Amino acid sequence: HIGQTNGSGNNMQKDVRHCVHCFRCTRSSAGQTGWQNGYEWGAQCGSEIKGKSRLGPAFNRSIHIRVVDAGACGACLSEVRQSGKPYYNIHRLGFFITPTPRQADVLLVVGPVPYNMSAQLKKTYEAMPSPKIVVAAGTCALTGGVFGQSFSCRTGVDDVIPVDVEIPGCPPPPLALIHGLLVAVGRKPSSTIIQREGSEP
Repeated sequence: HIGQTNGSGNNMQKDVRHCVHCFRCTRSSAGQTGWQNGYEWGAQCGSEIKGKSRLGPAFNRSIHIRVVDAGACGACLSEVRQSGKPYYNIHRLGFFITPTPRQADVLLVVGPVPYNMSAQLKKTYEAMPSPKIVVAAGTCALTGGVFGQSFSCRTGVDDVIPVDVEIPGCPPPPLALIHGLLVAVGRKPSSTIIQREGSEP
């Protein structure tokens, strides 16, 4: 998502939370508006103290993740699946996918959250034991993407449940997902790629 900051169109401003990887920013005459190199895209956005996690050190090497498809197109889910395969192998980092929210420490949500999915997402969140963390992955989960807000979709996950970590991208690749999970458990610092209104640059 690129917004013009003046009428001439020469100064452009990016919002990576809305980015769908169209790469207009890299072709812009403004120059330095391209996507950040690397894959450290995960950013804390909740009430957490920066660099800390409410899960604590006891959970550091044994995190169970419940993945929820909240109306995703399939691209983000494909990247989540890749993160568990041998090349990336999130198990070696202590991350495990669980089929039930009752055994989950982290809720990883992809998709723009259609209205008919809102109640199910909230029930899944409420079924998790405390302490718990919510990670929103992908542009749709962060903002509703190209679908929200609309007659059928919300403006992302935090429209229904509180979000602790955001991972931008359309879709975020496995390394970005892994970084976001490490941020969620306090093993990596939060990225500065996301700048919310009123936040420090």
